[in-house]
Amino acid sequence: MHRLMLRPTNLALLTSVRAASVPAGIPNVKPKHTQLFINNEFVKSASGKTFDTINPANGEVISQVQEGDKTDVDRAVKAANDAFRLNSPWRRMNACDRGKLLNKLADLIERDRVFLASLEALDNGKPYAVAYMGDLHLVIECLRYYAGWADKNHGKTIPIAGDYFCYTRHEPVGVCGQIIPWNFPLLMQAWKLGPALAMGNTVVMKPAEQTPLTALHVAALIKEAGFPAGVVNVIPGFGPTAGAAIAKHNHVDKVAFTGSTEIGKLVMKEAANSNIKKVTLELGGKSPNIIFADSNVDKAVKQANHAVFFNHGQCCCAGTRTFVEAKIYDEFVEKSKQLADSITVGDPFDPNTRQGPQVDEDQMKKILSYVDIGKKEGAKLVAGGSRCGDRGYFVKPTVFAGVNDQMTIAQEEIFGPVQSILRFESMEDLVEKANNTIYGLAAGVMTSDLDKALYIANNMRAGTVWVNDYDVFDAAAPFGGYKQSGIGRELGEYGLQAYTEIKTVTIKTGPKNS
Repeated sequence: MHRLMLRPTNLALLTSVRAASVPAGIPNVKPKHTQLFINNEFVKSASGKTFDTINPANGEVISQVQEGDKTDVDRAVKAANDAFRLNSPWRRMNACDRGKLLNKLADLIERDRVFLASLEALDNGKPYAVAYMGDLHLVIECLRYYAGWADKNHGKTIPIAGDYFCYTRHEPVGVCGQIIPWNFPLLMQAWKLGPALAMGNTVVMKPAEQTPLTALHVAALIKEAGFPAGVVNVIPGFGPTAGAAIAKHNHVDKVAFTGSTEIGKLVMKEAANSNIKKVTLELGGKSPNIIFADSNVDKAVKQANHAVFFNHGQCCCAGTRTFVEAKIYDEFVEKSKQLADSITVGDPFDPNTRQGPQVDEDQMKKILSYVDIGKKEGAKLVAGGSRCGDRGYFVKPTVFAGVNDQMTIAQEEIFGPVQSILRFESMEDLVEKANNTIYGLAAGVMTSDLDKALYIANNMRAGTVWVNDYDVFDAAAPFGGYKQSGIGRELGEYGLQAYTEIKTVTIKTGPKNS
């Protein structure tokens, strides 16, 4: 049934997935791999330390995972450098064969799709049906997309002045450190691995300590697919140890990080203080979603609801600053309250569940602290605003009205299911208010007037603007942010640039090279 989902993937469709549309999940799924993956082997950490990975739906331990640190990163970086040596099997491999390996990896992920979606739901808390239909679909599409690029990202011949033949070569950067977040573990792994491997790089990856299990299973599939030893290494561990060791390592040539702006600044600092390695960052967001009165109100409410509450609000591009034109503001708020109250919060393996738990207790407490701040600063709580149940890390879908743009909940990234609805009277200062944030990752606009849509799209300082929809993703469309939302782009042809060095070769020509 998953093949019926068409590209591009509108993630809003996933909220209406029927249980019959996907195979049954595995609620009590057991992880197969909990060790470090170095040089195509699963090994224990040098220290012997382990850490617990927790099921956020009940707070119980799923398994203990080997905890990597600097010593283990050193081992992984050595393996990656060995795999990148001149005349190594990976460096000598034809580009089209790299594409075949990526396609084989996609085949194996598709084979294990039920298992991986179940493991993702268990470790992350997202609904199994969404993991299966959404995350896994996009993972497979991403790997297949970059498999197609493996032998097509080539240089140019350039007619420079004089008797010279000038051309460029696109070459791999080298060893790439990749640090991925917990909100879309499998998808963020694919976004990083796809372009890096297609261009012939090697990888040392650290998955988030909250959600390491699916990354380790994919590591096993990488070996099964036939990638040479050392090409991909996966080191579960903590940011201040394993993550910092990757960022500051002198034999890592590039680091890619997805996570908070606060940690992104630290990664960038460490990268600069070591060997000035190349850096790409996909960071936080506080995205405006603008609703004009000429929109269909019911559709706009649904779009805005999805823009905030998809993935439990744990989306860097979530449209949490909902700007609504005054003419429809009261109606919009009331319908938004009703829709938020109707969201089913509960067990990720229940086919009726739309929102599972937040990823851990710390995240739940952070979200609830922002709810308290919103109330203290004068915003009107119209839905949710509290923990849901007393077991697991569930938060009720929350809606605030009467929010002004200076309030904390309108400026700081909450990363949870909290919608702030702001009123605007006219277009006069709308763009200025919508852009009034340190972030610039995404934006949305709902209107039946093409002129308004283009005016907003062309003037928002955001890397992605969705018109009359939200969260439409495709491996071919680049994604990244302005301002403090990051550096560089992922996905699409643009995503190859971060993993490619451009070399210029100039050859003297003419009779006897005179």
